[in-house]
Amino acid sequence: MRPIGRVSMFAISVIAAALAAAVATQAARSAGVEDFYKGKTVSLLIGYSVGGGYDAYGRLLARHFGKHLPGNPNVVPQNMSGAGSLKAANYLYSVAAKDGSVIGTFSRSQGIAPLLDKAEFDSTKFSWLGSVTDEVSLCVAGREAPVKTFSDLLVTPATFGGEGAGSDPNIFALLYRNVFGAKIKMVNGYPGTNEIQLATERGEVDGLCGLSWSTLKGRYPHWLTGNKKANILVQAGIKTQPELPDVPSASELAKQVDQRQILKLMLIGQAMARPFAAPPGIPADRKAALIAAFERTTKDPDFLAEAERLNLEVNPVHADKLDALLAGAYAMPKDVIAKAAKAMSD
Repeated sequence: MRPIGRVSMFAISVIAAALAAAVATQAARSAGVEDFYKGKTVSLLIGYSVGGGYDAYGRLLARHFGKHLPGNPNVVPQNMSGAGSLKAANYLYSVAAKDGSVIGTFSRSQGIAPLLDKAEFDSTKFSWLGSVTDEVSLCVAGREAPVKTFSDLLVTPATFGGEGAGSDPNIFALLYRNVFGAKIKMVNGYPGTNEIQLATERGEVDGLCGLSWSTLKGRYPHWLTGNKKANILVQAGIKTQPELPDVPSASELAKQVDQRQILKLMLIGQAMARPFAAPPGIPADRKAALIAAFERTTKDPDFLAEAERLNLEVNPVHADKLDALLAGAYAMPKDVIAKAAKAMSD
């Protein structure tokens, strides 16, 4: 065996020193993150009113997230409803502290909102943490509504509740009206799907679009069981919901090239489903810690057990996937984006 020469020994010492420095740096960063969060309160903004699906997922995450962050901060949910969660998205992007102490959840559709209307942010610059699940979106009509199927909606006018531009109920109602020819009239101004659901039960509106299957099953199960209070007209998602084999999908209805192109852009939001994000520009080590904490939370047995009790689906989407989905949306041909934007105009 050849003896190790001076040059080789020097190389080994350099490598060892570099490894030790890297370990020390990582330890310092971890300690720095822990020191920052220890004793702090992290605000979790929820872009909707109390009682809906986004609120349920936001509060569920808040109850478990802190124990997976270094320093174990308290996590306090705060509802900030308005304009279909655009108010919360704008606040998180432009106003909230960019130090990792504020995170939020808002409409899955806000990711593509800047492409379709005048949302004043670049959604690719949010510090995306991940999504608790992917999703299938539904159009639902109350039992007493004049429409029972999507075919009915193509010939019979019906009034659907909305929240505002860029919100799930508005985007999907306009999609079906302007792209597929559904006879939908919008009534806007509701702060969340919970209020539209109540309005549907009272007969103020005939139904709503953009309602998640997880929300319908978890928050309004009485619409599905016994003397059903609602009819599901159509579903939209990257894949169909196995529990709804008899409900037509938007993908099946999209016969024309323009319809398929616009639908492809709209369905990016469905893959984002229940997204959580922090503001742009937060320190890299805290961003990494938030993403790691989100991932650990969605695998936490206590979190999963509570989600099951609440009948909330968990099928996590990693932060990298959200970044890739939005990069794909922003890279779509301008003519397709223009067609989609026109279709989303009320």
